[in-house]
Amino acid sequence: MRLETRWREEDGARLAATVWRTGPGLRAISSALLGGGIGPVGWVLNAQVPGGYARLDPQAHLRELADAYGLRGRGVAMMTAASVDRTVRAEDEGVAVSATVGLRVPTWAAAPPGAADPELAPVRLDGTAPGTINIVVAVPVPLGDAALVNAVVTATEAKTQALLEAGWSCTGTASDAICVAAPAVPESGGAEPFAGPRSTWGARIARAVHAAVHAGAVDYAARLRDRG
Repeated sequence: MRLETRWREEDGARLAATVWRTGPGLRAISSALLGGGIGPVGWVLNAQVPGGYARLDPQAHLRELADAYGLRGRGVAMMTAASVDRTVRAEDEGVAVSATVGLRVPTWAAAPPGAADPELAPVRLDGTAPGTINIVVAVPVPLGDAALVNAVVTATEAKTQALLEAGWSCTGTASDAICVAAPAVPESGGAEPFAGPRSTWGARIARAVHAAVHAGAVDYAARLRDRG
């Protein structure tokens, strides 16, 4: 996974984005605002947005950014208020992961409707909009549809394990996004049917995601301490 870091000025802020030009022959599963679902993918964009982000057309905004970076055709684009220039990368036996970790509003996935969680009140770092954990996973072998879904589950479980082990009482944030990309399934078949945490490739996904998110969560906590 060869990431390019691109910079732009927006609303008086200098913001980073990472671009992965995957090339032809890959497909992805993603929860991203732009290009989400399952389908062919030629690029993946993770763009930082300004604090107090207020645009009501985020998909159009992401398309504008993709065009500005010369990204054509179908791709996946996600956004975050986390510091994209602090993207953490990890690899495990062929699986590559990049993750941006922002935890200004850590959240439990399940909570009573309308209930406030005082221990999870927003943590102020620099006055920006809530941070997000965005994860991109590259797997070097074809994954069947069920295995792609399974890979998302495995990566999410590994993310939560990493956060808890890094000392964060949460399962993530309310706006986390993920993209898992793998070679398209050949007409002759031969795709991996499993990507659970005890399968060959699922275990590698889990370890790589865990390493990247854990490092990002520890880094985020250190920045909080440094800023008092």
